[in-house]
Amino acid sequence: MRHLLAGVALAATLCAAPFAAQAQEQLTVYCSILEEQCRAGVAAFEKASGIKVTMVRKSTGETLAQIRAEASNPRADVWWGGPGDSHIQAAEEGLTVAYKSPALSELYDWAQRFSEQSGNRATATYLGALGIGYNTEVLKSRGLPEPKCWADLLDPKYKDEVQVSDPNSSGTAYVFLASLVQLMGEDKAFDYMKALHKNINQYTKSGAAPVKATALGETAIGIAFMHDMVTMIADGAPVKTIAPCEGTGYETGSVSVVNGKNQDAAKKFVDWALTAEAQKLVGADLKIYSIPSTKAAPISPSAPKLSEMKLINYDTVKYGSVAERTRLLKKWDAEVKSAPK
Repeated sequence: MRHLLAGVALAATLCAAPFAAQAQEQLTVYCSILEEQCRAGVAAFEKASGIKVTMVRKSTGETLAQIRAEASNPRADVWWGGPGDSHIQAAEEGLTVAYKSPALSELYDWAQRFSEQSGNRATATYLGALGIGYNTEVLKSRGLPEPKCWADLLDPKYKDEVQVSDPNSSGTAYVFLASLVQLMGEDKAFDYMKALHKNINQYTKSGAAPVKATALGETAIGIAFMHDMVTMIADGAPVKTIAPCEGTGYETGSVSVVNGKNQDAAKKFVDWALTAEAQKLVGADLKIYSIPSTKAAPISPSAPKLSEMKLINYDTVKYGSVAERTRLLKKWDAEVKSAPK
């Protein structure tokens, strides 16, 4: 009888196994931070939650375009990373849903304000200031001065020495474009970018590409988020990074619940992304030096000092709007990217 009961129990277990597998929660995460952050974060979340995650890594602009293209049949459940402007545009287009995480009260005031401004359709996970990075060895070998201001980059000596990403595909570059407009006024900002165009060697697809190119000496100067440059410095690259003397803008890195099929699991991911453990894992532990949104998460002593910069009052809501973003990108394509050198 004991053997019979054991056999029945074993059969029941084997029959139940497929149903247990089917019942396991699934999640698709579109990730717009660095590849290593995406992979480490997803692995940690899977371990903590038991939820199986499929991750797709693309730049911010590419991710927004993909979520928009899939609007009638969403494949993503979470959009993790990338500047808040793009997340706000997704919210305005109804591509994401409102979610007010219980962890919001544990965030810095600037992060809580951002969530309120987005109608709780996007939640801040980090902040990063825009700046200039340069390879000291390349500049020295070519007899070029170290830039300190945005204006310095217009020097003809820097012809083909500056690299920045394309704002159509890169959230980093869109923050650059929107920051200049807010800092200088639209007419002067476009005059500046048209003049800078003569010194640009490449408009890259990804905002991280100029960072790596600067570290490798493939370009003398890169325009990017300063914390990404600090990562290269920590790895031993001969790079310096500065906040331009005139002032600069910043990104509010975000996470959003996409209007997809697995919203309960997506909300669990947002809650996890706001924990101090998660922000430490994809931040300080990986030598990523952005400012975490959660008060309990550690800030590395090597992180750029926001108090030492002239930060503009970046209007994420205005420059994340569909109309303003579309208008500025169209104008940039017509007046800057297509301009002769």
